[in-house]
Amino acid sequence: MNALLSQLQINLRLYFRNTMALVYGYLFPAIFLLAFWVLYRYERVPLVRHMGELLTIAVLGGACFGLPTTMVSERERGVWRRYRLTPVPTLTLVGSTLLARYVILITAGLLQVGLAMSIGMPLPHHPLQLFIVFSCVAFAFMGLGLVIATLADNVPAVQALGQCIFLPMLIIGGVAVQLSSLPDWALHLSAFFPGRYAVGALQAAVTGGGLHEAAFDVIALLAIGTAGSIAGAGMFRWDAQQRFRSNPRKGWLAVALAAWILTGAAAEGLGRVALPAPPSTVANPVNAQAPANPPPAAPAAVSAPPAQPNAVPPVVSGPDSATAPASGTAARGSGERRAAESPVGRGGPAAPGAPTAGVSPPNAVGSRSSAEGPTPKPPATPASSPEQLATPAAWQAVTLANIEADLTFTRLPSDSGVVTPVAAMTQDPDPDVLDDLETIRTSLPEWGPAKVTDPLQRVRNLLLVAAVPDVFQMPIEPFVPWVVFAEIQRTVPKDDLMKILYWIALHPADGSNAAVEDLPALGIVRGRVDIEEARNRAAVYAVKLLGQLTGKRPAR
Repeated sequence: MNALLSQLQINLRLYFRNTMALVYGYLFPAIFLLAFWVLYRYERVPLVRHMGELLTIAVLGGACFGLPTTMVSERERGVWRRYRLTPVPTLTLVGSTLLARYVILITAGLLQVGLAMSIGMPLPHHPLQLFIVFSCVAFAFMGLGLVIATLADNVPAVQALGQCIFLPMLIIGGVAVQLSSLPDWALHLSAFFPGRYAVGALQAAVTGGGLHEAAFDVIALLAIGTAGSIAGAGMFRWDAQQRFRSNPRKGWLAVALAAWILTGAAAEGLGRVALPAPPSTVANPVNAQAPANPPPAAPAAVSAPPAQPNAVPPVVSGPDSATAPASGTAARGSGERRAAESPVGRGGPAAPGAPTAGVSPPNAVGSRSSAEGPTPKPPATPASSPEQLATPAAWQAVTLANIEADLTFTRLPSDSGVVTPVAAMTQDPDPDVLDDLETIRTSLPEWGPAKVTDPLQRVRNLLLVAAVPDVFQMPIEPFVPWVVFAEIQRTVPKDDLMKILYWIALHPADGSNAAVEDLPALGIVRGRVDIEEARNRAAVYAVKLLGQLTGKRPAR
């Protein structure tokens, strides 16, 4: 035991003196975390949906690059050959190296979680189970690192082998690219990569049901780690002069490969490869059972101030005219308000909203459709303090004062950015997407979800048509909002539409998701949809459109 602890202390001391090792172990994962935060900064809760990926990347960097690089470089310098002459058992020497690497991985994981929480991520749902799962992931990838160390004859070979495993695992193994974005063939291929099980198990401990939900993933990781350790021990080399090609024990490599193949085959056999279908409705029994058309209680009219000439196009607004909803925020002073979570709501980032029914645009801002009857009295002057505003009980009760108090139109994602892009009105689509856009435009008026009776659900459905291509980053994504906004404004009176868009922005999780299953009728086909993210994007598009209708965010 004394020899193990002494060797562990030496290994850790040498590690923290190695600049390259620190880059792989700590800086490399932190750069990924920063990149994920920039890419997904408009999500309601920062990074919480990506911690499985980030923690897996932290382990990959330390176990599949750091560990074999250290072992091979020491072997090249003759360190392991000298170890062999000591009276210390081989198991103690290798065990201390692995234990030192485990300590490094644990600290790197804690750094990742700490950085994410400093940005705004809440405490993981199952902290203790996260530690257990992280240890299983570290064990699996350290076994893989041992195999790489025995295969590589020098440090450059470690880098080449590591990249051959690391990059495919990032792209089609479910680590850097979410499984919901992969085609079906890649989903089946990802079942043979341990990265998929690492991400699934870690994410279950952060936001899911913990070990019970991730039982298969944990078993797969333990099997892969055990096979890798056995193969690494069987092929272990002390001397740099002994090349892998001449190693008589290289047949042990089949043990590691068999574990990957059997794990993938087991996932296929148990039906764990395909992603679950998105639920058709949210799990909120109150919202799910709410009447389709709640009766309005003498709602105050939403009248926007007069717009300047040509400030808002009468029918279809350009990409920038829509405004993103402040998801998760409620009227000022209400218990429902969560401004810190919403990019649109005053005081914090916004969460995405649910889809609403389309509205026919009037000729001037603030005017009402002739079908609505006489123009009601304008709303009373809002209270001097926004906190005095009452929370609307239904979308029909929303007033212009609620909109101005609860939504901030200057904090929306850029129309030219990655999230919720909207093409400029002067921008022409590429010829290769014209047919797809025309299919959506001609099919949308007869699309079933666009004809539902409830205007709130109708608008939600139409906004999802713009949100889903955005989630999948399809080439048509910046142009679809034009088509969707035009259809919404064609079918919903403006005053109702403004209320509905506000309601969606503040209640992104309400309503049904069933419209997503009908998107293939519009030619939008791209695997399973991340419903939560699609709702978020729909909410942002709702606020962007509301910004156009109120003149708060004119089109480009």
